Amino acid sequence: MKADKIILGVLGGVAVGALLGVLFAPEKGDKTRRKIMDKSNDYADELKGKLDSLLGSITQKYEKIWNEGENLIGKGEAKFVEAKKELKI
Repeated sequence: MKADKIILGVLGGVAVGALLGVLFAPEKGDKTRRKIMDKSNDYADELKGKLDSLLGSITQKYEKIWNEGENLIGKGEAKFVEAKKELKI
Protein backbone atom coordinates (compact mmCIF):
# COMPACT_ATOMS: atom_id res chain seq x y z
CA MET A 1 0.00 0.00 0.00
CA LYS A 2 2.79 2.43 0.91
CA ALA A 3 4.69 1.67 -2.30
CA ASP A 4 1.55 2.41 -4.34
CA LYS A 5 1.27 5.82 -2.73
CA ILE A 6 4.93 6.59 -3.42
CA ILE A 7 4.60 5.57 -7.06
CA LEU A 8 1.41 7.58 -7.55
CA GLY A 9 2.96 10.59 -5.84
CA VAL A 10 6.06 10.51 -8.01
CA LEU A 11 4.10 10.00 -11.23
CA GLY A 12 1.67 12.73 -10.26
CA GLY A 13 4.56 15.08 -9.52
CA VAL A 14 6.13 14.33 -12.89
CA ALA A 15 2.86 15.04 -14.70
CA VAL A 16 2.16 18.28 -12.84
CA GLY A 17 5.75 19.44 -13.22
CA ALA A 18 5.74 18.76 -16.95
CA LEU A 19 2.47 20.61 -17.42
CA LEU A 20 3.59 23.63 -15.40
CA GLY A 21 6.91 23.63 -17.21
CA VAL A 22 5.19 23.91 -20.57
CA LEU A 23 2.73 26.55 -19.40
CA PHE A 24 5.21 28.88 -17.76
CA ALA A 25 8.31 28.32 -19.86
CA PRO A 26 9.88 31.54 -21.17
CA GLU A 27 12.14 29.61 -23.54
CA LYS A 28 11.60 28.13 -26.98
CA GLY A 29 9.72 24.88 -27.31
CA ASP A 30 12.81 22.77 -28.06
CA LYS A 31 14.60 23.91 -24.94
CA THR A 32 11.47 23.52 -22.84
CA ARG A 33 10.84 20.01 -24.12
CA ARG A 34 14.48 19.11 -23.45
CA LYS A 35 14.22 20.38 -19.87
CA ILE A 36 10.99 18.46 -19.34
CA MET A 37 12.56 15.28 -20.71
CA ASP A 38 15.63 15.71 -18.52
CA LYS A 39 13.51 16.31 -15.43
CA SER A 40 11.27 13.35 -16.30
CA ASN A 41 14.33 11.15 -16.66
CA ASP A 42 15.59 12.35 -13.28
CA TYR A 43 12.25 11.50 -11.67
CA ALA A 44 12.18 8.12 -13.41
CA ASP A 45 15.68 7.34 -12.12
CA GLU A 46 14.67 8.40 -8.61
CA LEU A 47 11.55 6.23 -8.80
CA LYS A 48 13.60 3.27 -10.02
CA GLY A 49 16.00 3.73 -7.11
CA LYS A 50 13.14 3.80 -4.61
CA LEU A 51 11.54 0.73 -6.15
CA ASP A 52 14.86 -1.13 -6.10
CA SER A 53 15.31 -0.19 -2.45
CA LEU A 54 11.77 -1.31 -1.65
CA LEU A 55 12.30 -4.61 -3.44
CA GLY A 56 15.56 -5.17 -1.55
CA SER A 57 13.83 -4.47 1.75
CA ILE A 58 10.97 -6.84 0.95
CA THR A 59 13.43 -9.54 -0.11
CA GLN A 60 15.40 -9.20 3.13
CA LYS A 61 12.24 -9.41 5.24
CA TYR A 62 11.01 -12.43 3.28
CA GLU A 63 14.31 -14.25 3.75
CA LYS A 64 14.35 -13.43 7.47
CA ILE A 65 10.80 -14.71 7.95
CA TRP A 66 11.57 -17.82 5.88
CA ASN A 67 14.64 -18.61 7.99
CA GLU A 68 12.73 -18.06 11.22
CA GLY A 69 9.99 -20.37 9.95
CA GLU A 70 12.49 -23.09 9.11
CA ASN A 71 14.04 -22.68 12.56
CA LEU A 72 10.64 -23.03 14.23
CA ILE A 73 9.86 -26.13 12.18
CA GLY A 74 13.17 -27.66 13.24
CA LYS A 75 12.43 -26.93 16.90
CA GLY A 76 8.93 -28.33 16.54
CA GLU A 77 10.23 -31.53 14.97
CA ALA A 78 12.77 -31.95 17.79
CA LYS A 79 10.07 -31.49 20.43
CA PHE A 80 7.85 -33.96 18.61
CA VAL A 81 10.62 -36.57 18.64
CA GLU A 82 11.19 -35.91 22.36
CA ALA A 83 7.51 -36.24 23.16
CA LYS A 84 7.28 -39.41 21.10
CA LYS A 85 10.20 -40.93 23.05
CA GLU A 86 8.61 -39.99 26.37
CA LEU A 87 5.33 -41.63 25.43
CA LYS A 88 7.05 -44.91 24.58
CA ILE A 89 8.71 -45.14 28.02
